[in-house]
Amino acid sequence: MLAYVDNPSFWDVIWWMTIFFAWVMWIFVVINVFIDNFRRPDHSGSAKAFWTFLIVFLPVLGVLAYLIARPSDVVPA
Repeated sequence: MLAYVDNPSFWDVIWWMTIFFAWVMWIFVVINVFIDNFRRPDHSGSAKAFWTFLIVFLPVLGVLAYLIARPSDVVPA
């Protein structure tokens, strides 16, 4: 849409900044999920491969499933 407008309005610029920020946040979350997956000592090699496969081929579903399914790091007292 921005490419078709010679002089974008203020709201066009705000919209594109929001989309860019959401894209950067998504990349940050995916990278952190990969880092967390490979640093977890409680995952076996096949579990790491499964989560990596799921995140690569079904990114939104894989990341959401990983964030919901992973155990918390809080150790009970």
